[in-house]
Amino acid sequence: MIRIAIILGSTRPNRNGAQVADWVSSVAATRTDADFELIDLRDHQLPHLDEPLSPLLGRYQNAHTQAWARTIAGFDGFVFVTAEYNHGLPGSLKDAIDYLGAEWANKAAGIVSYGVAGGTGAAFQLRQICGQLGIADVSQQLPLNLRFEFENYSVFKPTAAHAVGLNTLLDQLIAWSTALAPLRAASSVSSEASSEVTSEVTSEVTSEGSSEGSSEGSSEGSAERVVEPAGR
Repeated sequence: MIRIAIILGSTRPNRNGAQVADWVSSVAATRTDADFELIDLRDHQLPHLDEPLSPLLGRYQNAHTQAWARTIAGFDGFVFVTAEYNHGLPGSLKDAIDYLGAEWANKAAGIVSYGVAGGTGAAFQLRQICGQLGIADVSQQLPLNLRFEFENYSVFKPTAAHAVGLNTLLDQLIAWSTALAPLRAASSVSSEASSEVTSEVTSEVTSEGSSEGSSEGSSEGSAERVVEPAGR
């Protein structure tokens, strides 16, 4: 069955996003066409991006990156629950996305945003990022306005209309996640083949280096013995 991660992007104290993500999760739980799991970035403790190599290489050096890669690799699609800060998405979410490469590709995403203008600025940025990473962002979007849909700007008050909009988003997300499954399978096979080739090349280079080093060492030793004075 298709697996969808609901990713809560804000890590701030007293964030409104936790209420929104919990609501998204509760609506999703009523469906039987996919498995859903809530992923809270607070639980993953990712520091500011600290990988020495490009994520395009897939050679993650740090344990926290490797754990994050395993988490994301297991999903077929995502619902990003994002706040809007200064017309953009939270730095915590941007970093979490930037840590990885292939783990995002050939999957689908839907966006639930919130802010004083519905979080549309953050959603716009997120769509650009999705395009760069090969994530198919679905057209349906759920913008939540802090002035009208949060009591005192802090208590989320979802309505039946919100649930209808969210289910439309999830319909599209599951359809696209399913449609992209062949590409994910082909990409996985290609990655495995590439890893095998890289491993073989590395092994050959290491082997050749050892042979050359041994040969050179032997020759140098012979030369030294030849020029060594007889009476020394």
